[in-house]
Amino acid sequence: MGPPDTWDKTRTFLKGIPDSLPEPPLAMVVVSGHWEERLPTVSTTEHPALIYDYYGFPRETYELQWPAPGAPAVADRVAELLRNAGLPVARDSTRGLDHGVFVPLKVAFPDANIPVVPLSLAGSLDPALHLAVGKALAPLRNEGVLIVGSGMSFHNLRAYFHEGTHEKSAAFDHWLNDSILRPAAERDARLKRWRDAPAASFAHPREEHLIPLLVAAGAGGDDAGTRVFQDDPMGAVIGAWRWDGDG
Repeated sequence: MGPPDTWDKTRTFLKGIPDSLPEPPLAMVVVSGHWEERLPTVSTTEHPALIYDYYGFPRETYELQWPAPGAPAVADRVAELLRNAGLPVARDSTRGLDHGVFVPLKVAFPDANIPVVPLSLAGSLDPALHLAVGKALAPLRNEGVLIVGSGMSFHNLRAYFHEGTHEKSAAFDHWLNDSILRPAAERDARLKRWRDAPAASFAHPREEHLIPLLVAAGAGGDDAGTRVFQDDPMGAVIGAWRWDGDG
């Protein structure tokens, strides 16, 4: 979709992630916009397969390989933290890695040598719940685990390359960045009401690609969020943010 260089800046950003970390993570917990269950569900499989959950792409895209191991012990820790916070959690012993997980991580960590634990969204897509999920998982940050929210800050497939998309997506991006940079309590209050943001429903007709960011924000705790990426592929402004510090 788009000219060959459409995602070059995104690729460069992803490739730079390992060198930007203070040390290699022991594992990664990844919340993808492509996995929803009734309850937040953690994959406990030791050998996650790739899920080619996309359609109409060249044959070679269905032959991609990225054999990262799972981490059942980390999955158990995820479940423990959510239970201890009074949050619902389920387990899935077979769930593999959807393209919201393996595509960006294959670029960022091509050696596939860091264990990956997928965590689903709850089907309610409730902002408050997902902020709480992130908050519950925050201790993982001090246990060598990288918490990744994989989605898109703009996800309206019908709006790409259309007049007015850049202006509307920029307005939502500005609001999102402004919200993330605020103190934690104010940040979370605004993110819970993200639908009140300028062009919110245009940027996200359905919010499954935004909610992973809220999990990451919750895990950020009181740390300040920082924009680490911005681009406008196909005429829509997108961004990425990160929370550093001790949690």
